[in-house]
Amino acid sequence: MKGKAESKNGRQRGFYEKHIKRPQDFLCASAALLVLSPVMAATALLVRVHLGSPVLFTQERPGMGGRIFKLYKFRTMTDARDEKGDLLPDADRLPPFGRMLRATSLDELPELINIWKGDMSVVGPRPLLVKYLPLYNARQARRHEVRPGFTGLAQVHGRNSISWEEKFEWDAAYVDNITFLGDWKIIFQTALKVLKKEGITSGSSATMEEFRGSPSSEDAGGNRL
Repeated sequence: MKGKAESKNGRQRGFYEKHIKRPQDFLCASAALLVLSPVMAATALLVRVHLGSPVLFTQERPGMGGRIFKLYKFRTMTDARDEKGDLLPDADRLPPFGRMLRATSLDELPELINIWKGDMSVVGPRPLLVKYLPLYNARQARRHEVRPGFTGLAQVHGRNSISWEEKFEWDAAYVDNITFLGDWKIIFQTALKVLKKEGITSGSSATMEEFRGSPSSEDAGGNRL
């Protein structure tokens, strides 16, 4: 097909994804790091004052092709533990200052470094935990056919307020339809979501419930699909 290139897994990549998306990510991340460096410096200082050190939260996450990379974020939770030395639940370790960082997405700014390095893209499925890798079904695993993103379709369609299954459906839909206009639409929608502070938490958790795998392939009535 003219204008298409086949990826290693057989998925067809368009001209934008093959030739423009990565250079665009690099330029956007470089410009954002330059412009937002005072904001990042001020945020780092406030994190140090309110939450202590380390200022950055780092964690291994799977990227494109399942390759593991180190994700950077500003710390939002304390290290409070119970009498046995175990970490307290997220809700008990997330102070008002940390909630503010998440509500404004300021905690995500260090991910610009990941985008600049090529670990991530501006738009794509969000990078999740390494321990989730064996839990995905074939369709859900398609999220790793592309670089993970700073934002994505799932983020502008509910973020943490939708179910895991809904998130993965949006991720798969994005993988199948990556376009220049689509990416910039998601970017502008993300800015609006951040301003409105929508979808920051799930209905029953301070962050998002842990993914434990999707139910077997049955419909709501228990019939095998």
